[in-house]
Amino acid sequence: MTFINPKTDYAFKKIFGSSESTDILISFLNALVYEGNPTIEDLEIINPNLPPKVEGLKDTYLDVKAKLRDGTLVIIEMQVINVQSFGKRVLYNAAKTYAFQLQAGEGYRMLKPVIALTITDFEMFPKSENLISRFVYKEVKTNLIYPENDVELVFVELPKFAKKEQELETLADKWIYFMKYARSLTSVPETMDIIPEIHKAFNIANQANLSPEEVTNLEKVEQFIYDQQGALLKATLEARDEGKEEGKREEKLTIARQLLSRLDDETISQTTGLSLEDVRNLRSRDS
Repeated sequence: MTFINPKTDYAFKKIFGSSESTDILISFLNALVYEGNPTIEDLEIINPNLPPKVEGLKDTYLDVKAKLRDGTLVIIEMQVINVQSFGKRVLYNAAKTYAFQLQAGEGYRMLKPVIALTITDFEMFPKSENLISRFVYKEVKTNLIYPENDVELVFVELPKFAKKEQELETLADKWIYFMKYARSLTSVPETMDIIPEIHKAFNIANQANLSPEEVTNLEKVEQFIYDQQGALLKATLEARDEGKEEGKREEKLTIARQLLSRLDDETISQTTGLSLEDVRNLRSRDS
């Protein structure tokens, strides 16, 4: 058996965001957001695109969006490449989803909580060992939770997951293993196949159930992702290569120019070894 890569945009939406995927998404969210507890009993998968209602604001494109029975909105995004200002984009999408719930004349009491679940194929927080990180509004000194703590950011960093098949214990373990390794599997692991929702997810991900056109499109998307990841890795390695000091600086500047559209200034500085001021000057000249 060959499975499509659930980390690609199309496959992720097909597995978790279709009208037949409600039970799959409930299991997935209960595992990653509610520590495996059956907190979510029902939800509605809705159009993930949030067009701007205010002139000048950008469209918001999410992978999957769902509304829970209590009105809570959950937005889910799978991201494979650490693009420039990605953290800001996550916060922007969550804030925009929260703000644009209200219709004309409705009061703030109508606002429902928003949970933004982001799965990354890179490390968002390299200084933290946490596989799953949760962020809410707190008072800086006392950690007092803000009374109306309606926006929560949840991150799952796939590179930090190191368990092998025989070590899978929790529902979260099994879903994360599915996300990280499904593409390389040739059969469904027994410990995962006994869970109906994961069994169903593997069936949807089975490449045999796709049309030749869908397979071709998915392969093109995967190749693009690999090319982008390879370019970033190459840039990182080249920036660390030894060489003549002046030549090395020119090489770093060349690499930095290639990364301006993909990474933020601090990340480019850390990757290439250039000073933050050098990167900012480079960006202002190239803008």
